[in-house]
Amino acid sequence: MDRDIFEKAAALRHEIHMHPDLSNEERPTLERVMKFLKENTRNIEIHDAGHYVWCAYRSPDPKKPNMAFRGDCDALPTEDLVDKPWRSVIPGKGHNCGHDGHTAALAGLILSVDRCGADRDVFFIFQPAEENGSGAKSCLDFITDNNVQQIYSMHGQGKHYPFSIATKSGTLQCASKGMTVTMTGVPAHAGNPQDGKNPSMALCALAEYSQEVLKDPKFQSFILATVIHLGIGKENAFGMSASTGKLQMTIRSEDEAELDELQMMLETKAKELAETSGLTVDFAYQDEFPMTRNNDACVEKVKKAVLACGYDFYDVPEPRRGSEDVGHFLKMVPGCHFYCSFGYDHPAIHMKDYDFDDEGIERTVNVNLALIAGE
Repeated sequence: MDRDIFEKAAALRHEIHMHPDLSNEERPTLERVMKFLKENTRNIEIHDAGHYVWCAYRSPDPKKPNMAFRGDCDALPTEDLVDKPWRSVIPGKGHNCGHDGHTAALAGLILSVDRCGADRDVFFIFQPAEENGSGAKSCLDFITDNNVQQIYSMHGQGKHYPFSIATKSGTLQCASKGMTVTMTGVPAHAGNPQDGKNPSMALCALAEYSQEVLKDPKFQSFILATVIHLGIGKENAFGMSASTGKLQMTIRSEDEAELDELQMMLETKAKELAETSGLTVDFAYQDEFPMTRNNDACVEKVKKAVLACGYDFYDVPEPRRGSEDVGHFLKMVPGCHFYCSFGYDHPAIHMKDYDFDDEGIERTVNVNLALIAGE
């Protein structure tokens, strides 16, 4: 990666880090990216799709299948505590996810391809709303409209892996979804609770069941249900027996079929408990993520590119519990999601002092350039 391009990309990261945009509010970030690319490229098509931006390099003599690269650009609703000049200037919003680095690395790759060319068509997408799982699936036309044949993406990591480029074949990250169970009964005076229908016991029993069901031997892969909220009745309404309640859980698995099975078992148990207590029950889902499953051949391409660059490659031993919506793209075309790890001493992502290390821009761009130059 040329030094002047690195410095421009690092400056872009700092600017984006200072001005974070939450999921589905990324338009200002996309405007910054488009301005940057227009000022620094000559041979790149820049397409404004409204909620996302995609770019293309058209090879004058393509000899290889096309290739695409993806970077997400949304931030988190959290305070940014990095002690750097580029600390977020917007209270309650921060790039502790590192997506500023993903965006800058993708922009740096575009400048590098613009300068050096390629013997294949190369596509690039700046994707919104990864954090709530809605982004990638809102951009699937990028894949179909451009007949993308393979796709690669990167996520910065701290704490969990050695300083390396890291990934694995097969499932790299779990599928997950947020599950809300609402039970509704009949209100009554707190002195005569028998006159009403109170969902307290049913919801508490469901919360307990959500942990017991994980021991079912039918599950062959990692599976988890995490209670994130349990709310019943109204606070300080001491004269009323509760009549409504809500249990929220995040359910996840490295196998989507087993995640579906867990969801079905939880719904079945909730219906049984509600019926026994004379309650109605409703279900709602949000923040749904597919599993991130890498293509074996594409993983080998990444490993070859990493070693060609002289970097250490780390074979991730097991899927990460966290989810990543790039899995929607990987279901459509072969590809690989990999990690640019900053080592065990670097803060983990989503911690308030996590900051994507600028050097990761160079490592990521160099690996992606090696991928483009490869077969």
